[in-house]
Amino acid sequence: MKDVKMIPQRDGYGLGLLELCKDRQDVMVLDADVAASTRTNWVRDQYPDHFMNLGISEQDMVGTAAGLALGGMIPYVSTYGVFLSGRAFDQMRTTVCYNNLKVRFGGAHAGISVGPDGATHQALEDLALARVLPNMTVIAPCDSEETRKAVIAAADIDGPVYFRFGREAVPLITDEDTPFQIGKARLVQDGKDCAVFACGAMVYEALLAAETLAEEGISLRVLDLHTVKPIDEEAILAAAKECGCIVTAEEHQVSAGLYSAVAEVVVRGCPVPMEAVAVQNTFGQSGPPADLMEKYGLNAAGICQAVRRALARKA
Repeated sequence: MKDVKMIPQRDGYGLGLLELCKDRQDVMVLDADVAASTRTNWVRDQYPDHFMNLGISEQDMVGTAAGLALGGMIPYVSTYGVFLSGRAFDQMRTTVCYNNLKVRFGGAHAGISVGPDGATHQALEDLALARVLPNMTVIAPCDSEETRKAVIAAADIDGPVYFRFGREAVPLITDEDTPFQIGKARLVQDGKDCAVFACGAMVYEALLAAETLAEEGISLRVLDLHTVKPIDEEAILAAAKECGCIVTAEEHQVSAGLYSAVAEVVVRGCPVPMEAVAVQNTFGQSGPPADLMEKYGLNAAGICQAVRRALARKA
């Protein structure tokens, strides 16, 4: 793939919030003193009446968001995903999800590609923590434009929503006309030999893998599984039946994230060989984002290897 524009996903988060604040009075953006990092400073500067800085107090911020939701507002809680899902888990669980409140959680700087910040700031468990919670919708968009669409689309759905997006610039592989529907996987490329379900930055890597494998005569189906919960069971079972093996790709721990979510569907409906491209039960390290992605096999080469393993088991 040539001439791909690189844009941080967090830009899409900020743009989506700007559109919401422009058009409606019930949206409130909450920040934990990281507004420049999450791009919520754009809201602060243009729509100050829609912005609140709660300071470095994630638990208080979620509690405040719950109160706003009970008062009829739609709060977008915004901070690093590792702190939001970790430090404020109890408030997310008991205050928001238990009461099925319309709070939106913006988990920024997710994945290992946060890079130099190291293991303490690399959210590799947030998908697992978010998707286990009853009533929670969980979305991991593939690029900035899909993030923008997700932020806007989530405004009116019932219950809480968790967004997961990264800090680094990633290839822009969707545009304004690309379909996006919460709960429906997007077919990026059709194929018949193996299906790859990817989320976040790994969708682009899956497309690169498809190009490499095509030279080997392998036809890869690539799907953008941006909604981890509720998951698109129809697309997963169709891929299992039609392709005969599946690979998942995520910038997250192998346990309880995308791989587990897809496997739960496959094992019930159409058991086929599955392989996972993910962080394998370890913490990350500090380093340049691209180097870390390569070290942990979160790239096209890692996907190619997983596809070959899945095909060998299928055979």
